[in-house]
Amino acid sequence: MKSRVHPRYKTRYRVGNWAEYDRSLVQRGDITLWLSPDAIEYWKPVPSGKRGGQRRYSDTAIETAITLRTVFNLPLRQTEGFLRSLLELMAVGLEAPDHTTLSRRSRHLTVRLRRPATNKPIHLIVDSTGLSIVGEGEWAAAKHGKKGKRGWKKLHLGVDRAGVIVAQVLTDGNTDDAATAPELLGQLEGQLPDFIADTAYDSRPVYDAATARGAAVVIPPRNNATVGGRSGAPCAARDRTVERIREVGRRHWKKESGYHRQGTVENAFFRYKSMIGDRLRARHPMAQKTEALIACDVLNDMFELGRPVSKAIRT
Repeated sequence: MKSRVHPRYKTRYRVGNWAEYDRSLVQRGDITLWLSPDAIEYWKPVPSGKRGGQRRYSDTAIETAITLRTVFNLPLRQTEGFLRSLLELMAVGLEAPDHTTLSRRSRHLTVRLRRPATNKPIHLIVDSTGLSIVGEGEWAAAKHGKKGKRGWKKLHLGVDRAGVIVAQVLTDGNTDDAATAPELLGQLEGQLPDFIADTAYDSRPVYDAATARGAAVVIPPRNNATVGGRSGAPCAARDRTVERIREVGRRHWKKESGYHRQGTVENAFFRYKSMIGDRLRARHPMAQKTEALIACDVLNDMFELGRPVSKAIRT
C-alpha cells in the first residue's frame, strides 16, 4: 500500500551508526545463557513458616521460565524441557519447574516493568494494538467440536522518544483507548513535557490527566471538532489545537507540533509483533498480563543492546 503522504513531503533518514547497530542485531540472536549467583541462591524459596506444603520454586525461577517461553515462542511443556536441559548443561544442581506449575504460578507472578534509569524528562507517546487470544471459553468450544470464537486483547503501550517502553496496560478488546491514559500516566514519575497520542485519545479526561502532570497534549482532534467540544465546556489546550488547525491546516500543525513522533510507538508495536508474535499464548487473563509484561521487558533488554541513530537528510 502506497503512503498517502506525497513523497516530496516525507522526511528521509539515514542510520549514522550502522556498524554498531548491525553488531547489536547479531547479538540479539546469541543464545549464551548464564545464571547470576543471586538467581542460583534464590531459585528455591525460603520456607514461609506456615503450615502446609511449601513452594518448590521461587518467583525468580518462574519468571526465568516464562521469559524463555516468550523469547523462543515455546509451549509450556517444551519450556519445561528446554529449561531442564539448560540447567543440566550448566551443572548447577537446580530443577526446572514443571509445566503445570508454570501455568498456575504465572497467574499470580509479580513482575515489574524494567525501565532504563534516567533523570531526563520522559516525552510520553501512547497507542494500542490488538493481540489475539484463545481464552478458556473458546478453547472449551473447540474441544467439544464447535467452532471457537477468536478473542482479542488490547495492549496499550507508552514509549519515550527513543522507543523504550516505559508504561503498559493489557485490557479487554472492547476497552476504550482514552480510558487507559490515566493508568499509563500513573505508572510514571517525574516530569512529563508532552503527551502524544492519536485521535482515539481525544477526550476531556485525557487532557485533564495529562495537563495535571504538566504535559503539553499533542492529540489531533476529530475532523468535526469545535471549540468547547460537544458539551461546550472549555478545555484550553484542546481549544488552542482546534483553532491552530483552522489557521494553518492539519498537515502543517502535525509538523510544527511534533505529532509525527507518534510513529515511535507504532515502531514499538512492529518490534513486538515481529519478535514476540501477534498473539498471547496464556489462556488465563492474569497469566496473559504477566506474559505481556515480560514481553515488554524482553523488548527493552533487546533495545538496550543497541539502537539505530537516525538523522534526517531531507525535510
